[in-house]
Amino acid sequence: MGSSRTPQQIPVVVLAGFLGSGKTTLLNHLLHRSGGSRIGAIVNDFGAIEIDAMAVAGALGDSTVSLGNGCLCCAVDASELDLYLDRLAAPAAGIDVIVIEASGLAEPQELVRMVLASEHPGIVYGGLVEVVDAAEFDDTRARHPEIDRHLALADLVVVNKLDRAPDADRVLGLVGSLTDRAAVVPATYGRIEPEFLFDCRPSRERIGQLSFDDLHEHGDDDHDHAGHLHAGYDSLSFVADLPMEPRGLMRFLDSRPEGLYRVKGYVDFGPHDTVNRYAVHAVGRFLRFYPEPWPPATARLTQLVLIGSGIDARALGKELEACKNDAPHADEHGMWGVLRYVQGPNGADLEDPPA
Repeated sequence: MGSSRTPQQIPVVVLAGFLGSGKTTLLNHLLHRSGGSRIGAIVNDFGAIEIDAMAVAGALGDSTVSLGNGCLCCAVDASELDLYLDRLAAPAAGIDVIVIEASGLAEPQELVRMVLASEHPGIVYGGLVEVVDAAEFDDTRARHPEIDRHLALADLVVVNKLDRAPDADRVLGLVGSLTDRAAVVPATYGRIEPEFLFDCRPSRERIGQLSFDDLHEHGDDDHDHAGHLHAGYDSLSFVADLPMEPRGLMRFLDSRPEGLYRVKGYVDFGPHDTVNRYAVHAVGRFLRFYPEPWPPATARLTQLVLIGSGIDARALGKELEACKNDAPHADEHGMWGVLRYVQGPNGADLEDPPA
């Protein structure tokens, strides 16, 4: 069934966009608003580093600096990417999320392929975030027609500098028409909610990433994970004490709507696999399941969190409710659709980004 997901598995987010779109501003925003998470930032544009924190941070050698909030930033060229992914994913680094800021002229598809091809067991692809300048979007398309291909590959599109665009609604609509089910998020000064990209750590110190058990532990108090999201973001927490029918859940996941950027959590397939629960990680069109043994004394629940922009959380909740099934026996071929998205034994992904 392939390797299981570990609590230390770190999402790797590729941050792309043409020169002047606001990638570095957005990365700075994430570094300063990390919510307690430790970010490993990889900048593959060594000759034009603009991250302001690097000017005052302490150098650790090998082009790595430590930012005051526990984040690390590395300046690398493309040939060094694997080396720094390996270094930042080491448990001793204590990193919760890795963000690769692509050079303004980099081909994001190649960076995505490098992440997907990585055999490091401690990382998982966290999606391609494409940043566009709303005020200059038409001119950017004229100069760089390949932006249409980049937008079609993206999982999340940040339409930045929206306050400077005289026809913001038209630009948002045009960008949306060029994506393939990506969430399109408006922004000014690169300010997007960090929790839209990664789980922010709780205030208390702990090892590893914020777990889904933590999400539900605090689900009823004033610090609910979903409550931190801005009005432009929609979220749904779904919990079911009955098993999920795998074919029904796959129909739901295969038809997830535009704007549903992340799906994460654990799934109980009941009689279809009585030994394992299935961690699920979906970002944009990317989907992967990780079977892992049920922890001792753990309630057998399905726990999912869905995050998006412009999604109908109530309707999605009803669709998930319809996937519950208390049948005592398993359909012999019911899990085939799920197993297509389980990592292969050689560590390779079963789905590559489109050419």
